[in-house]
Amino acid sequence: MTIALLGAGVMGSTLLAALVRSGHDPADLVVADKSVQRAEQVADEHGARALPAPEAVEAADVVVLAVKPQDMAALVEEVHDHVRPGTLVVSIAAGISTDFLERRLPEGTSVVRVMPNTPALVDQGMSGMSPGRHCTDEQLEQARMLMANVGRVIVLDEVHQDAVTAISGSGPAYIFYVVEAMIEAGVLLGLPRDTATELVVQTLYGAATMIRETGTHPTVLREQVSSPGGTSVAALRALEDHKVRAAFLTAMEAAATRSSQLSPPAV
Repeated sequence: MTIALLGAGVMGSTLLAALVRSGHDPADLVVADKSVQRAEQVADEHGARALPAPEAVEAADVVVLAVKPQDMAALVEEVHDHVRPGTLVVSIAAGISTDFLERRLPEGTSVVRVMPNTPALVDQGMSGMSPGRHCTDEQLEQARMLMANVGRVIVLDEVHQDAVTAISGSGPAYIFYVVEAMIEAGVLLGLPRDTATELVVQTLYGAATMIRETGTHPTVLREQVSSPGGTSVAALRALEDHKVRAAFLTAMEAAATRSSQLSPPAV
């Protein structure tokens, strides 16, 4: 099976590297980018081939659209006449609906929309995946296996993609923001920055691992840490006083709204 990655940016190159690590023959991987130099650099790094987008699509059984949303319409127009019957098209561009792509690709083309996130760089990504109208169960499984190379995958109705974008797509930014604040607090309290960083990062990693491995609800885990009259309770009271929970809810609503606004019309 030949896979063409159209777009050699962060997510495109990340997926290419993961495919090679998972055992895909680099000879079956093709890279295209509007910057020929970038495509050749990424392809050479992993032993893949660099081709112009139309040629890459002609050679492919699976085409991954990994360009910015504003570049999608032009790219699809460029490759339209080169998409072979039976080709699976997987889009990892934010805000681009399956309907938008189906209207611009040859009639009957199978499309899957995916919202990944940047932890895919370390094979710990979270991808939300939605099939289009013409996608078979077998093709959906192909797409799921493709994205499983960089982390976990869930399949859900496309109506939920804006929420996926707000939660997991943008989620790493919120976590990095909190980690940054905790490190700064450590420095404020007199710790060396590298010590504060190690304390915060390992605490985050440990807490996330506890949630995943124990299956215990985070509320229960939080209560286990919060001894009556203790330090954690004092800190949590301060967070509630500053309406941090409400701020997170508002922030994620804003992200979902912005995701919806970024979606171009299908026609």
